[in-house]
This record gives sequence, structure tokens and C-alpha cells, in this order.
Amino acid sequence: MELFGIALIVLIITAAAATIAALRKDGLGHNPPVRSEDSWTALDLPSSSYTYRIF
Repeated sequence: MELFGIALIVLIITAAAATIAALRKDGLGHNPPVRSEDSWTALDLPSSSYTYRIF
């Protein structure tokens, strides 16, 4: 029974360490940063509301 408890504690510590490492690594953001140089377009979106186009 003691062996099961020790294994559970080791598993919890390992999971916590892996979670912290993943969160720290994920916080880097985009590397290199995303650049937007193209102008924004609506492509084929209508200029009027969909509800008004039905009636």
C-alpha cells in the first residue's frame, strides 16, 4: 500500500512539473511575430444584412 502511495505522489509531481513546463513554453507567443502587411478586405461579404436580403 505504501508503494502505491509513493507512486501516486511521484505521478502527481511529474504531472505538475510537465504542466508548468508546457505553460512556460507555450507563453512564448509567435516566434517570429506575425506581420500583417496586406490590406483587409471583406471578399464576398454582402454590404447589407442577411435578414434584409431575404425580404
